[in-house]
Parts: sequence; C-alpha cells; structure tokens
Amino acid sequence: MTAEEKLKSLNIVLPTGSGPFANYVNAVRTGNLLFIAGKSCGAENGVYPKGKFGREYDAKAGYRFACSAGLELLAVMRHELGSLNHVVRVVEVQGFVNATEEFEEHAQVLNGCSDLLIEVFGERGLHVRSVMGANSLRSGLPVIVKAVVEFHSLD
Repeated sequence: MTAEEKLKSLNIVLPTGSGPFANYVNAVRTGNLLFIAGKSCGAENGVYPKGKFGREYDAKAGYRFACSAGLELLAVMRHELGSLNHVVRVVEVQGFVNATEEFEEHAQVLNGCSDLLIEVFGERGLHVRSVMGANSLRSGLPVIVKAVVEFHSLD
C-alpha cells in the first residue's frame, strides 16, 4: 500500500499546512533530501495551544499535539514533493518540548509524531530521533517537530 493509499485507509485528511512564522522557508531540498522546518500542532477550535508540559499539559495531551505536528510535516512533504509516495525514507525527527524542569516524559510526547510517520510509511517511516526540553518555544507552543526525509528524484 502506498503512503497516499494508507492516508486514505486511515481517513486522514492533511491540513493545508502552515507557513513560516518568520524569515525562513518551510523546506529546503538538497540532493534527494528534504529538510522540513519546525512545525507545531494545529489549532483546536481555532486556538493554538499554549503552555508547558508538567504544568498545563501531560504526556497524553503531548502525544496528541505531536501527532498533529506530524500531520503538518506530512502536509509540507506532500506540498514539496507532489505526493507522499515520493518519500523513500523518513531519516530524522527532532522534537522540542516546552516543559517544566520536573517533566521527564519527553519521549512519550514525541511518540505521537513518530507513531504517525511509521503508520503512514511503514518501515520507511522508521527514523533516528532526538527530543529536547525547552524553557520556552515560539508563541508559547507546547511542541515543535522538524524532520529530514529522503525522496525519489523528481526529475
């Protein structure tokens, strides 16, 4: 099953994708690699979540937020490559978690994104990953995730 077919079978409709929030681009292609800028979760009921894990949110909410950020990453991939079927492999995922000093479940938060990518791409979605706690993130967002993917030549 292709990645696009998998999305349909899971009844996943990708967001239109958010644009850059400052002076940068959503993605850069070099060779057969696509570097995707940090993406956060989409708005819920028209409002973007703000806050820290360990205070306003727990890891369960973070899993959902990271999954939503993963949908944003997929939207950028589709926009840049024309189809998710061009993705050869998800190479790397890096997450930033807005958390209190006491919060220790960073990995469980980022699993929301990782699990989504593996569900959509299968083995090709397996990736290396790092996650870091942050004292703050832009606009008070709870999580930001970036990725690097390899794609088939589009020539």
